Amino acid sequence: MGIFDGKTTRRRVLKGGAALAGGALVAPTVFSRGAWAQNFRNDPGDSGSVTFGFNVPQTGPYAEEGADELRAYQLAVKHLNGEGDGGMLNTMKPLALKGNGVLGKKVEYVTGDTQTKSDAARASARRMIERDGVVMVTGGSSSGVAVAVQSLCQEMGIIYMNGLTHANDTTGKDRRRYGFRHFFNAHMSAAALGPVLKQEMGTDRRSYMLVADYNWGWSVEESMTKVTEDMGWETVQSVRTPLGAGDFSQYLTPVLDSGADVLFLIHYGKDMVDSLTQAVQFGMRDRQANGKNFEIVVPLYSELMAQGAGKAVSGIYGSSNWLWSLNNEGSQAFAKSFGQEYGFPPSQAAHTCYVQALLYANAVESVGTFYPVEVIKFLEGFEFDGMGNGPTLYRAEDHQCFKPVLVVKGAENPQTQFDLLELVQEVPTEQITYPHDLYPGDLGPYEV
Repeated sequence: MGIFDGKTTRRRVLKGGAALAGGALVAPTVFSRGAWAQNFRNDPGDSGSVTFGFNVPQTGPYAEEGADELRAYQLAVKHLNGEGDGGMLNTMKPLALKGNGVLGKKVEYVTGDTQTKSDAARASARRMIERDGVVMVTGGSSSGVAVAVQSLCQEMGIIYMNGLTHANDTTGKDRRRYGFRHFFNAHMSAAALGPVLKQEMGTDRRSYMLVADYNWGWSVEESMTKVTEDMGWETVQSVRTPLGAGDFSQYLTPVLDSGADVLFLIHYGKDMVDSLTQAVQFGMRDRQANGKNFEIVVPLYSELMAQGAGKAVSGIYGSSNWLWSLNNEGSQAFAKSFGQEYGFPPSQAAHTCYVQALLYANAVESVGTFYPVEVIKFLEGFEFDGMGNGPTLYRAEDHQCFKPVLVVKGAENPQTQFDLLELVQEVPTEQITYPHDLYPGDLGPYEV
């Protein structure tokens, strides 16, 4: 780009906007703004402003992801208020937003620190809701945090637009009516990665898994184990590791004598940087086992992690929700806007959070009210495009987004510090779609 050198489908007409139906935009229906008389928590009423709550990890092992999320949220607020170049407001379809706030109200925001801890995240979100009067909470870089805050928001009648959360639980057993997830999940990663790993590494492999010991790690472990064993691989052992371990040597040493020839590092953020860097220092990329080259797989990648690990990521496969270098209108608009604002490209964490902020605001603008029940009903089954991932569906039954998944690997010869991941395959939505009741859960009521 030159900026950073150095299945369920529900087609419907949308209130106040347009729907994608057979690839065409449908004319909007006419509605009466302010037609809902219900009282609801933190109704901004006649105020000239409305407040969003950005609850991100500002400390802890996922703090770097949180910092990029917050940058994206702040950029989204600028664009919603008509400042800057508009970013994805120029590419989003269907679009009801006008760049004059939301329903004519200026968007303001408060921030909180989840610390990548569920209790701290809930406490922070509660303060935003009770003290600051936010109409929506969004953020997080941990599925443990996501599940905890999503549940709280359900109890308090405030919509939660999940940030970076990858566990199946978030839109599975712990799904909530007031929670929505744009990010993909562990099942999708495994479905996308499996065929690529089979093609590149064969069907006769023995894997060893180091697993972050919370709901995200367990989800990825379960999904990757099923996919790899179904294609003939044997799982030698899975070992749980604490969040923020720092020194992974005690967990890596047994791998060398285990008989495994593939190591799955089911870690994220600084944990992934530490464990991968140490695995490479142990010489795992240079050894053989069972007559095969020893391989390392990182099921969930991010650009920030790749930058942290540097050359250690070279040739290592994983999956990603989005890359700033994607050649589509929405991605280019966001990458350009973010780059001009901050001087470097956005991560997938930044992207999914920016999109979530716009999706909520657009839903409110479309239905003409902040009343959560109507906003929720609008988003259930909502189809949109122009946000960097191609045509995307917010499935009504579990509030999970469905869109293509990216299989990536560490670049062999990166040209800049920002292109450490290269796209291997854009896996079509049909390949990663699963029945909504595969991971049973109960969304709960609309009215709380």
